[in-house]
Amino acid sequence: RVAKMATSMLGGDDDQIVEKGQLIGQPKKHDQQQAAHLDKVTDYVEEQEISGDIGKAVSQIGGQLTKEKEEKAKRDKELAKVVIRKEDVELIVRELEISKSTAERSLREHMGDIVLALHNLTN
Repeated sequence: RVAKMATSMLGGDDDQIVEKGQLIGQPKKHDQQQAAHLDKVTDYVEEQEISGDIGKAVSQIGGQLTKEKEEKAKRDKELAKVVIRKEDVELIVRELEISKSTAERSLREHMGDIVLALHNLTN
């Protein structure tokens, strides 16, 4: 009865009956528990969506890296077939002060043409 009087004095509806120890406008304990459960469910769903997206991204990156490694291995195999002169490698190493492997790679990429290899390395 006191609750109804307080509610009507404050201009509220008779439907807003205040429970014992509950202030007007505060959510009930049951409502707070339901909200907490709803948050847990939505958090779980969001985590599942995110982990699924991450899994897809990781597999795509892994596939892309594998493909790139295969292409690089194929290219290296093709370059290894190119014949280069030892004197050309030594000249490039001595004049440009670069590693032997870099000089060999450049010569192989330019099919043993020292002029093109030097031009590429200096630009």
